[in-house]
Amino acid sequence: MSAANRTPVTVLGLGPMGQALARAFLAAGHPTTVWNRTASKADRLVADGAILAPTAADAALAGDLAVICVIDAGAVRSIVEQAADALRGRTLVNLTADTPERARELAAWAGEHGIDYLPGAIMTPTSSIGNEAASILYSGPEELFRRHRPALAALDASATYLGADPGRAAAHEVALLDLFWSSVSGLMHAYALARAENITAGELAPFAKGIGDLIPIMIDEFASHIDSGEYPGDESTTVSTLAGVEHVIEASEARGIDTAALTAIRASVQRVIDSGHGEDSIARLSDALRVAVPAG
Repeated sequence: MSAANRTPVTVLGLGPMGQALARAFLAAGHPTTVWNRTASKADRLVADGAILAPTAADAALAGDLAVICVIDAGAVRSIVEQAADALRGRTLVNLTADTPERARELAAWAGEHGIDYLPGAIMTPTSSIGNEAASILYSGPEELFRRHRPALAALDASATYLGADPGRAAAHEVALLDLFWSSVSGLMHAYALARAENITAGELAPFAKGIGDLIPIMIDEFASHIDSGEYPGDESTTVSTLAGVEHVIEASEARGIDTAALTAIRASVQRVIDSGHGEDSIARLSDALRVAVPAG
């Protein structure tokens, strides 16, 4: 496709990720119109060839494809509601992080206003956008994804389509962010506990990487257990897991370190044991956590 035939694209919102999206479209040769509440954030993009629109509605009128990436669904609504007439008959790709429920609500709103709507989730940092490290997930109407796939390839050449449910990309995102932030929080707690025992973060780091190397193995193994509904405790049981958690809590409390997250983990693990599954693998905890969430 020649540069002259590249799809015109609009980018709404120019935070760090919005700017990265706009730069990727520009680098791929797409005529790119941008809008942001604070217009000065577009200065560098304009210098690189982007067109700054005075309003979100004006930006939406620049082409058939608009991409929005802002702080949350509330910010999306505040922008697109003002530009609803301009977006009618066009495609809005929403790459804003939020919950599956709000993704579905936005899809319903878009449908009511005659806007083709494709939600997505960006799973990698700004530096990855436009190169092979990018990972963007999409859900919603497959026809829309296929139609705009050539233009969206400027952001992520290997974009993944997950299905028709508009909340499915967001559901993947919140689950993966759960894993990420729980892991980061655990790492920070480990550093705090180590420092309390006069171990520097740098001294612990090589061993922390070794623990991290175990995670990919556990991801596949536990996924198999959960999907099959079978939880063999051949290598490690939930009872032994509880003992390990108790040791960390005791050591933390002795050094005056917050144990709120660990106490919650202990309660969940104990629930597995109390239900008669103490000899199962800790993967059984996934079921226990679901049971603990009220229906609806």
